[in-house]
Amino acid sequence: MEKKTVLFVDDEPNILSGLQRMLRPMRRTMNFKFAEDGPAALEIMAAGNVDVVVSDMRMPGMDGATLLATIQEKYPHAIRIMLTGQADNEAILRTVSVVHQFLAKPADPELLKQVINRATALQDLMADERLKEVISSIGSLPSLPETYARLQQVLRDPDGSLADAAAVIEQDLAMSAKVLQLVNSAFFGLFRHIESPSRAVNLLGLDTIKALVLGVGVFEDMKVVSSNTFNVKALWSHSMATAAFAKQIALRESGDREMIDHAFVAGLLHDVGKLLLFSRMPDEYEQAVRTATETSCSLLEAEQGIFGLSHGDVGGYLIGLWGLPGPVVESITFHHRLHRYPHPGFGPALIVHVADYISYRLDPDQCIGEKPCLDEEILDQAGMLDRIDEWSDLCRELQEKNSDG
Repeated sequence: MEKKTVLFVDDEPNILSGLQRMLRPMRRTMNFKFAEDGPAALEIMAAGNVDVVVSDMRMPGMDGATLLATIQEKYPHAIRIMLTGQADNEAILRTVSVVHQFLAKPADPELLKQVINRATALQDLMADERLKEVISSIGSLPSLPETYARLQQVLRDPDGSLADAAAVIEQDLAMSAKVLQLVNSAFFGLFRHIESPSRAVNLLGLDTIKALVLGVGVFEDMKVVSSNTFNVKALWSHSMATAAFAKQIALRESGDREMIDHAFVAGLLHDVGKLLLFSRMPDEYEQAVRTATETSCSLLEAEQGIFGLSHGDVGGYLIGLWGLPGPVVESITFHHRLHRYPHPGFGPALIVHVADYISYRLDPDQCIGEKPCLDEEILDQAGMLDRIDEWSDLCRELQEKNSDG
């Protein structure tokens, strides 16, 4: 496999030297290039393919904002990461439409390595040139929801506790109310009223509550308003149902806690690409919705016709940049095309594929265009085809309880 190339741009030679030393162990799998100013960086870009650019904001002459804006225009395929200090708030406003991700300066070495690894691995996972073009035309990708980011920060603290995590949710009153509303739905089968995030964490587990915080945050932060053709509330209902169904299927078949959590998170976020495309390219996405509705093709086919890719590609790209686990990213990317998934056995991707299918069968009015098909060949290979009827009954019972509630 061809090595990915990462370009670092900083006007301080000592910082570049430190980066070279820090990244030396990664040279077996990546190429690294270094430039001390914007013009030198553009010369490197012109000389060959660069996959990721990590630039400092404050540089004499051409600053980071100008450099990355130029790179977006000339080399839209490159992932653009900005290193910023506390005094760069005004500059950040100039770059929100051209930067894929911001990192605080000085960057934590391990975090920087993780971000680079995720960015390059994501390009391997979704190497289609059309995807890079569409992502670049979208401009600024949404940031990780604030409350979820603060939760992650608390959990990285060795002294952090479940009570500290619950307190973060409680400080966001709107988030707290929404999470409790969801927790008290029949989807979770708690049979008692939960009045606080801390109680919800104790009963459902922190991973489930984190997923709800992330899902709610994504829908809230994008501030998307429904149109005559695209109903955001219906998309949330379908996403919540798919997550609940995915969790139930995983629980029925496995005691693997990590897989169960990944299935739930991926189910909740499996259609985030629809939300992103509609929020950033509303005219084109409404055209896709109309095409699917009027011609009775699938929305997936309509997306491919207009964008040259699907909502799974775009959603997987975004969630990958946010640093969620690989199985979640892969499930979002491949839930409509298991035949292209490298590991199509029983796992989150297959579970979300089935949960999505069942959700639309149980509530067909939520579906735009032709309903998705079940990949029976892959299910048969995984030894799970004979489980579909039982899973469907399980999900139907859950949906009926939720409707009654």
